[in-house]
Amino acid sequence: MSKPLNIGMIGYGFMGRAHSNGYRKVSHFFDLEYRPVLKAVCARSADKVKPFADQWGYESIETDWRKLLERKDIDAVDICTPNNTHAEISLAAAAAGKMILCEKPLAMNAPEALKMTEAVEKAKVPNMVWYNYRRVPAVTLAKQLIDEGKLGKIFHYRANFLQDWTISADLPQGGAGLWRLDVAAAGSGVSGDLLAHCIDTALWLNGGIRDLNAMTETFIKERKHNLTGKVEKVGIDDACTFMCRFGNGSLGLFESTRYARGHKALYTFEINGEHASIKWDLHDLHRLQYFDHRDPGILRGWRSIHVSDGDHPYMGKWWVPGLQIGYEHSFVHQIADFLEGYAKGKPAQPDFRDAYRTQLVLDAILESARDRQWVTIPG
Repeated sequence: MSKPLNIGMIGYGFMGRAHSNGYRKVSHFFDLEYRPVLKAVCARSADKVKPFADQWGYESIETDWRKLLERKDIDAVDICTPNNTHAEISLAAAAAGKMILCEKPLAMNAPEALKMTEAVEKAKVPNMVWYNYRRVPAVTLAKQLIDEGKLGKIFHYRANFLQDWTISADLPQGGAGLWRLDVAAAGSGVSGDLLAHCIDTALWLNGGIRDLNAMTETFIKERKHNLTGKVEKVGIDDACTFMCRFGNGSLGLFESTRYARGHKALYTFEINGEHASIKWDLHDLHRLQYFDHRDPGILRGWRSIHVSDGDHPYMGKWWVPGLQIGYEHSFVHQIADFLEGYAKGKPAQPDFRDAYRTQLVLDAILESARDRQWVTIPG
């Protein structure tokens, strides 16, 4: 008989839905010692959060996150709020002894992320950050192949994350739906929102980044602000490109933008090694492309691995071989790993410390773009 682990979620937007769906599904597919119970969801407006709670099966609502943290019947706090609120909520949750699952990026900047990391480590509370692409089975398989040495020495890592939804100058900034365009709420633009995913995956697959050189651009300089009603300067980056050196000697090339017309969420990476190469595309997320130079010459070429067999990562928990899964399942996998890690006393990653390392790279990107020079990432 599984034990209940009571979830208190703060926020109810897109990520709130994705996480809630994961909590609802995980116990149906994974045999775990703990099962998540949707105990409470919190948002400022009771009129808006109540329908969300009813739809997803939360037992209660709160309109003040501080009251949520005071509740004895809450074991874990899931933070799905704008970036500028992550630190205050996380610090209070750690002080209250709650487990913490926090949306990415962890913080507004690296010093803030370090303070949060030290707080959860001092409190010894289980913690995790929602870099969910690690849990796509094809991406996890890429990690397995790299760790087994299939690629040999790595020479190149390249990744991009392209969208096109902010091109219109009429789009305002700030407020409930558009806080990502407000630097006061988001801290940065596509670097923290999109590249953060690429960076986390890269650090996981290829190790730490040693130094980088970046450039950013804000194409629309002023936008009306939803909260003030005034036309204000835009402080976030609309596009970002950087090149880097990894600690293992490989070179990296990264690009993110919200100004790539025709792309809604194109996330790809490719890794080239001395023996083999791999590449992955979010639009075809159940497949991993693999090229092995050690194959016989007449058979040598890119192969498309359909990641759906029972011996592929996570897939034994789902359907019969040949039937694929999708984006939402990465959240189910992350919750399963968190619960299993908690039961075994082996924390799931990425944790706050991992996310702090990603934040160091994000800070270096903005510094490099501002100063137009190479920046070394602190060890």
